[in-house]
Amino acid sequence: MRSRTFWKLRPVVLALALAACGGSDDNAPGTALAVDTNSYSCTASTADGTPVIVGSGDPGDPAAPEAASGYRLGYKAKYSSKYMVVANTPLATKAGCDVLKAGGSAADAAVAVQAVLGLVEPQSSTIAGSAFMLYFDAETKKVMAYDGRETAPAAASGYYLARQDQADASSPAPVPSARRSGRSIGVPGVMRMLEMAHQDHGKLTWSQLFDEGIALAEQGFQVPQRLASAIASNAASLALDANAMQTYFTADGQPRAALSVMTNAPYAVTLKALAAQGADALHTGPIAQAIIDKARQSVGDDAAKTPITPSLMTLDDLAAYQAKRREPVCTTYRAAYHVCTMSPPSSGGIAIAQALGILGNFDLSAYPPSNPADEGGVPSVMGVHLVSEAERLAYADRDKYVADTDFVPLPGKGLSSLLDPAYLASRAALINPDQSMGTAQPGVFDAKSLKWGVAPTPEYGTTHFSIVDAYGNALSMTTTVESSMGSFHMVDGFLLTNQLTDFSGQPADAEGNPIANRVEPGKRPRSTMAPTLVFKGTAPGDFLMATGSPGGGAIIQYVLKTVVGALDWGLDAQQATSLTDFGASNSATTSVDGSNTTQDLTALVSGLQAKGHTVSTSAQSSGISTIMRVNQSGTAKLEGGVDPRREGIVLGDGTL
Repeated sequence: MRSRTFWKLRPVVLALALAACGGSDDNAPGTALAVDTNSYSCTASTADGTPVIVGSGDPGDPAAPEAASGYRLGYKAKYSSKYMVVANTPLATKAGCDVLKAGGSAADAAVAVQAVLGLVEPQSSTIAGSAFMLYFDAETKKVMAYDGRETAPAAASGYYLARQDQADASSPAPVPSARRSGRSIGVPGVMRMLEMAHQDHGKLTWSQLFDEGIALAEQGFQVPQRLASAIASNAASLALDANAMQTYFTADGQPRAALSVMTNAPYAVTLKALAAQGADALHTGPIAQAIIDKARQSVGDDAAKTPITPSLMTLDDLAAYQAKRREPVCTTYRAAYHVCTMSPPSSGGIAIAQALGILGNFDLSAYPPSNPADEGGVPSVMGVHLVSEAERLAYADRDKYVADTDFVPLPGKGLSSLLDPAYLASRAALINPDQSMGTAQPGVFDAKSLKWGVAPTPEYGTTHFSIVDAYGNALSMTTTVESSMGSFHMVDGFLLTNQLTDFSGQPADAEGNPIANRVEPGKRPRSTMAPTLVFKGTAPGDFLMATGSPGGGAIIQYVLKTVVGALDWGLDAQQATSLTDFGASNSATTSVDGSNTTQDLTALVSGLQAKGHTVSTSAQSSGISTIMRVNQSGTAKLEGGVDPRREGIVLGDGTL
């Protein structure tokens, strides 16, 4: 049984411990911290406005939700004046908010959020996974992109995911599958990335940013509905791993039920090592060796000893990993907004920037959703048509050209060619307002670019959070384990990813053309993760919006819908987030999210079909989190929105 007293006291103890540290080891002594002493900050509100501590177990505690319905109605924008966190689980949101309350920066809070997410949302992210982060430094007015994407091991070739023996063309594929084998496991990068960002922007001591994750792992937390569903649906694959069975199943072999209390003592030990040693704890020493041993496992822990093709990752691969600072992909939209998003190996940022450049040739404000007060409203036929057509064109370039630019250059003159206004205007001219193009062709830049093969490569999973701190810094971070529960390999309390399946399974297409996103030693697989920051004007400075989403290959669609909803249709942070998801990859199918069953989408669907769209209304699982800075009653405030399809919450200073 958990201790209710401990759960109620822990947030206060954490805040005092962090505030007492007096600043980061990395900052000048005596640096003043913006400590918030409001006892109601970082609490949630019940339906009648009563404040409740997240994780207390008291009535109205959002960390003990009812079973997820797929889409929760009635969310309204939340407001605070100084700082805010939006994440897809309440306990992770609370951990980040407590750090901000103690005077921490957005970078500090991100470490605490990730530590808790790896415990309570392991189906979406892990401390041995990867992430992209965009960070706005309010003092320097500069946006920085941080790359913590996994890499392929040095022994990998283009056939790493296709053959057990890479050199033998007749060799069978990895077993039980590429994903469940060790071949899907990449060299992790998220903690190296967070360590780099903390060194650049942290205000609190690194070692104390793990306290909440450690306490939850040791004392227990209630299993969220989405985690319970992920355990049950992946039970057969998890059964091959004794560590996973011990953690996620009861003693009689049953998946842990939603709202039951679980602990994860090995995870607490790992977090303590990270707190004491930094990211080195995962990349050298005993934990690193345990990662290698697990990835190289050749048979399952099940009674049948199911064969598993092992990874070829080594300790040298782990020790050699480097996170990277990169220049973000930035573009000006409608001469009124400056939009910055992630650079390669993300393809999401370029696709969003291209789509905005294409949409800038149309008056989207003329096609807003109907009745936005009702969960963001129902999108208009022409609005969905124009946005999805722009996405088809962007995905066409993405599928052919974008990969890890440390290995494969972008076509033409690089990013400037892909974002050239004249090029994007020519792409916009391909959009027929009355008829869908179905499938778009990639742009032509030079003779060399024509030789690349096309490989869409599906993606899955991930989670996202947005943070603004009391100093005006803003952070948008998408973090991932790839597919739900990753590779199903578990060690020392955390899961290993199947991130390398984001590479193309083959190095060339049927005609022998090389695929940009093929496996190569040390290369980072292409991703669609697209953390995004928006500013008023034509340069960073006047912060307006931080947003992003999980959703695999559909991330581009979710983020673009939210940005367009806010900038073109005037939706608030919650309306833009709640608005029915829609969009298209480069196929004839246009998706319209059907998870909000209270809205009538009949006219929208029939209108799109009249324009030649093949429409899918399957329920989607995004996970958008949005923070905007707005003027309310003459005062600048932070306005937050959380995706009703997930279990997350918005927290900040004061009672929300």
